[in-house]
Amino acid sequence: MKPVAFEYCRPETVAEALSLLQEFGSDASVLAGGMSLGAMLNMRLVRPAAVVDIKRVAGLDAVTINSRGETRTGATLRQAAALANRDLMQAVPLLALALPSVGHYQTRNRGTLGGSVAHADPSSEIPLALTTLGGAIELQSKRGGKRRVAAEEFFRDILTTSREPDELLVALIWPGRKPEAGYAFAEIAQRHGDFAIVACAAEAVLKPDGSLASLGFGLGGVESRPLVANTAAFVGKRADAGLAAQIALTTAKAVSPMSDFKATADYRRALIEALGTQVLTQAFERAGKSST
Repeated sequence: MKPVAFEYCRPETVAEALSLLQEFGSDASVLAGGMSLGAMLNMRLVRPAAVVDIKRVAGLDAVTINSRGETRTGATLRQAAALANRDLMQAVPLLALALPSVGHYQTRNRGTLGGSVAHADPSSEIPLALTTLGGAIELQSKRGGKRRVAAEEFFRDILTTSREPDELLVALIWPGRKPEAGYAFAEIAQRHGDFAIVACAAEAVLKPDGSLASLGFGLGGVESRPLVANTAAFVGKRADAGLAAQIALTTAKAVSPMSDFKATADYRRALIEALGTQVLTQAFERAGKSST
């Protein structure tokens, strides 16, 4: 199939893009990399009156790291460019672990970090990493200026976010790397590069005595948006493989996995238990070490 007719707009500044979004509102679709939108247009799953292509907006692919270690990645930063950015990969090690599982080499050359987050597929790795770390999304509009939305609040449902029609996702905000944290990521997919059936991500910080100081444990592909498990009850316990298995089992029982053509809810629970134990054990082992 081919897309329905639409007006193609190619702004060169954020101000121009915001004016177009204000003009067209919910009748506009924003094009960053096009890896998801292109297919949806061709299948006529979306029928916008206008496509606003932001790939040429100056400075929207920038990476900046402030004095607190907080990292800001612009909406059009391509996934391949992010992987090649040594400073970024060191500043956000969980993203470094997750990115190789995003699509394929060819799609990462076009796909963007911001586009993946805006698309909000619950199986996507970049939204999962951002949510697990407690990151945020920076939105901008002519009406209200800039605002930040926590990742846990931004993702509402499958392909649904809190972005208003006249707002542009301009950046992702990644919290500063915790020097003593251990990071781990793994997923199960039908083929490498496919959307995850279940993905697990973890950021673990241990106390000097080996007990758990804090833990971010995220799940993708399970419910209709990325999830972060409630692990407060496990803080203070010795961080070892036994605790990892206990957290994974408790989490698997607490969630409400979807069933689809890829897997049943029960199979997803089994994957959470097995994959979660593996990821959490790796994160515990890496905590306090310099490598990811």
